[in-house]
Amino acid sequence: MPKSSSESGGLDPLVWKITAVAVLGSFLAQLDATIVNVSLSSLAVDLHSSLTAIQWVTSGYLLALALMLPLNGWLVERIGAKSLYLWCFSFTLSSALCGLAWSANSLIAFRILQGMSGGLMAPMTQMMMARAAGKHMARVMGYAAVPILMGPIFGPVIAGAILQHASWRWLFLVNVPVGVLAIVLAVLFLPNDREETRSRELDLPGFALLSPGLVLFLYGSDHLGTRSGLTTLLMSIVLLAAFFRMALRKGDKALIDLQLFKRKTFSASATTQFMANGISFAGQMLIPIYLIRACGQSPSATGWLLAPLGVGMICSYPWIGALTQRFGIRKVSAGGAFLAFAATLPFIWLASHGLVLTVLACALFVRGIGLSAVGIPSISAAYASVRKQDLPMASTSLNIVQRLGGPTLTTLCATFLGWRLGMAQSSAGLSGAFTAAFVLLCGLHALLFAAALRLPFSIDKAMEQPAAEKPSALLELMSE
Repeated sequence: MPKSSSESGGLDPLVWKITAVAVLGSFLAQLDATIVNVSLSSLAVDLHSSLTAIQWVTSGYLLALALMLPLNGWLVERIGAKSLYLWCFSFTLSSALCGLAWSANSLIAFRILQGMSGGLMAPMTQMMMARAAGKHMARVMGYAAVPILMGPIFGPVIAGAILQHASWRWLFLVNVPVGVLAIVLAVLFLPNDREETRSRELDLPGFALLSPGLVLFLYGSDHLGTRSGLTTLLMSIVLLAAFFRMALRKGDKALIDLQLFKRKTFSASATTQFMANGISFAGQMLIPIYLIRACGQSPSATGWLLAPLGVGMICSYPWIGALTQRFGIRKVSAGGAFLAFAATLPFIWLASHGLVLTVLACALFVRGIGLSAVGIPSISAAYASVRKQDLPMASTSLNIVQRLGGPTLTTLCATFLGWRLGMAQSSAGLSGAFTAAFVLLCGLHALLFAAALRLPFSIDKAMEQPAAEKPSALLELMSE
């Protein structure tokens, strides 16, 4: 295992090698999730399918990803992180199968297979960096987040270039050489952790409740305007509530150990992550709709108008680690939350007074900086607050919370906006609807700021657990 040198100023070079392997996998997963979005029309024509059916090329991937996510912690404990990560890269093979698909149904089936293997990439990336970097997690993640963020940005660009100059099949075949390279680097650089594995029985009833619950929740949130979507959402809530009750009873034998959330630092970090991810997705839904419906911008122009948000994130991410080390977790995360809140207030003015491009660009840029400052410190605090053997479970739990935050707050804002738009009878009513929606978004930002204030002052404080939370020596021996 690499030694993160707290005594010296630098980090073990192996930490950066492990981070590079982890980031490469996460980048591929992000790229795969977005590269197909702009090519659905071309796929529908070439495969003689309807746009409604071919949409499952994207939806199937995302739902399969959610289906496999709860298994991450159990699989790491059972076979080890290195073995699981190499298995995750089997989606290189499924990428080749997607490129060889002969019909819409076969492509959808191969994309589901791709999502099942790629679904473990995000928690694996965070967990391996946490293991390698230790208390330097914020610094390492600050640099690692930049290439991961590039995936959704480069996805549509690469897809457009491929569709213009080559067959759609290269949307998937382009992953094969990169995946092979990632496998070689993983074999060379990832430490062998077989000796740290432990035999733990799979919580099949928990898996039967949690995984379908997550899938139905994501699907229902995306189709809330239909009767089937609402029914699906209600079913998911029942399944998730049943899992929650069962997991509380089973304790550390459950698929997800809810006892982690009894720790003050971990629960504060999870709440912050839920709110930050939800607010980010809600903003990505509200702002484009405002620009298109209220301001009359075209979809292509709206894409360019939103660019300052990503620029703000990319410019600030590399500095977050240094800022966290200097000022502490709470000040950076809460400061970022307040900055994002302040940068969202101008949208209330824009919605009521009309679009001003300079105000929009500045607000988006500052909002990107603020949102990027919230996530990394809070994630670092969460991982610092748990024992090494609990990292797989902590990583899985955090990623589930993050994925629930997006659709939950997006659905809340979309439902509220739809209700206000339904009442709008004039242009003034339209303006009032978006003004109210941005007021709601600002209210959520205020809650995010309150959540960030519960984070510990520093990494060292996050690593200090109250005596009641420290496992006894007997329990340590039993867990080993």
